[in-house]
Amino acid sequence: MVEDEFATITIDGRTLSKHTPANPAPLGFIAVGLTIVFLGFYLAGFYALNSMILTLGLVYGGITLLIVSAMEYKNGNTFGTVAFGLYGIFWISDVLILIFTKLGWGIAPDVNAYAIFYLIWGIFTVGIFVGTLKISRALQFFFLTLAILFFLLTASTLTGNPAITLIAGYEGIICGASGVYIGLAEVLNDLYDRKVLPV
Repeated sequence: MVEDEFATITIDGRTLSKHTPANPAPLGFIAVGLTIVFLGFYLAGFYALNSMILTLGLVYGGITLLIVSAMEYKNGNTFGTVAFGLYGIFWISDVLILIFTKLGWGIAPDVNAYAIFYLIWGIFTVGIFVGTLKISRALQFFFLTLAILFFLLTASTLTGNPAITLIAGYEGIICGASGVYIGLAEVLNDLYDRKVLPV
């Protein structure tokens, strides 16, 4: 709330205003959540891979998360710095792989290479999930479903099985929606200065 943005502190008998920075995490969760939702609709076959998804991945999922990571660093939040920063790097990398391949800048990754790419991110996400065991159920759900999504993408890439891709799509929609929920819940809870939605 506006009145909470500046706290007063007293130094040597003088009252000074100390700026309290906003929580950047809601921006990060909504950004990554919506990006995953749009990816999920693509995987589920609602539309083909297009510039909308690539732009969302690069700007919303990538650059926005890097900005949020820098803000979390300034706020002293190591978990947020690492999680948002590395997932921002993931989105930028994933989009650039597709763009570079299309432009002929390097050899396109084969099936095994792309599967390993998703597998490593899935394993990393399991590690992040373990960290959420000290935080909240909502974060646990988001990162658990994100890890499952990476493993489904690994299996889909290796096998080329459209059924697995379809499952990954709907699972991604659920995962992304949970990220959006976390972000909106944190915004509303902060705005009303009480727990409007559980996180």
